Amino acid sequence: MSSYFTSEKKAELIKEYGGHEKNTGDICAQIALLTYRIDHISEHLKQHKKDFSTTRGLMKLVGQRKQLLTYLSRTNLEAYRSLIDKLGLRK
Repeated sequence: MSSYFTSEKKAELIKEYGGHEKNTGDICAQIALLTYRIDHISEHLKQHKKDFSTTRGLMKLVGQRKQLLTYLSRTNLEAYRSLIDKLGLRK
């Protein structure tokens, strides 16, 4: 993790989406963390269009988030709908 993703920011996201800062395994908290990383990497790639290794890493993160979102939609549809509204994801 680099300087954009400080432990304070991570704790803040986990607390907001996972209930409290110790609930790191919560599916909503994991999706929120991935979304934060994806947004940051997307901004990087707007300036560095030919950074293909970072593009590959971004695709892996997007796939991981998609798997978690699919799992959440199967297990808890209400939480899924509220999470995509909060994060501004289109699904």
